[in-house]
Amino acid sequence: MTSEKHPIRSICVYCGSQPGRDPAYMEAGRALGKAIADNGLRLVYGGGTKGIMGAVASGVLSNGGEVTGIIPEFLVDMEATRHSLGQLNELIVTKDMHERKHKMFERSDAFVTLPGGVGTLEEIVEIMTWAQLGRHAKPMVFANINGFWNPMLELIRHMRDEGFIHRAHMLNPLVIDEIKDIVPAIIDRAAAQANPDGDNSVISQL
Repeated sequence: MTSEKHPIRSICVYCGSQPGRDPAYMEAGRALGKAIADNGLRLVYGGGTKGIMGAVASGVLSNGGEVTGIIPEFLVDMEATRHSLGQLNELIVTKDMHERKHKMFERSDAFVTLPGGVGTLEEIVEIMTWAQLGRHAKPMVFANINGFWNPMLELIRHMRDEGFIHRAHMLNPLVIDEIKDIVPAIIDRAAAQANPDGDNSVISQL
């Protein structure tokens, strides 16, 4: 269980509303949900109950954890069912995507990105942009299941090498291959950032 010695109380998870073609993606979603619950943390996510989104929420709920779903009204019947949404501990229905993203940010102490599509990519890129601009220092994680994010990580390296990523020290997401390592790494990163004398060299593959 978590303690009061670190500031992590909730983890936002970005991921696909589809299951993807590799069964490992759904398995990773359920495993991450279980890890969040086992550590006494709350899941904040986009409210979908299908695909990997549903797997993460199910992993939390089936292990006694708490879930906050944040979803725009127009997506309720596309990414979820109203019955399954009723099983969440907290449901926030927003008027649009912009409000959804801001509420997810406000309620989260860290961000994890599982495999997903264009919407998932857009969400984590915005969070990374805010970090680069100094708007937050919350831990960010690419859950690199079977190398899913390798092309994205290579693009980030290319942009950095070509001089288009400034203040690179503020844009330092963790890249983690194993689900079991994600929550401990987030807690360690948060503790190091909270303590100016702490170790800020948590391993990143970037």
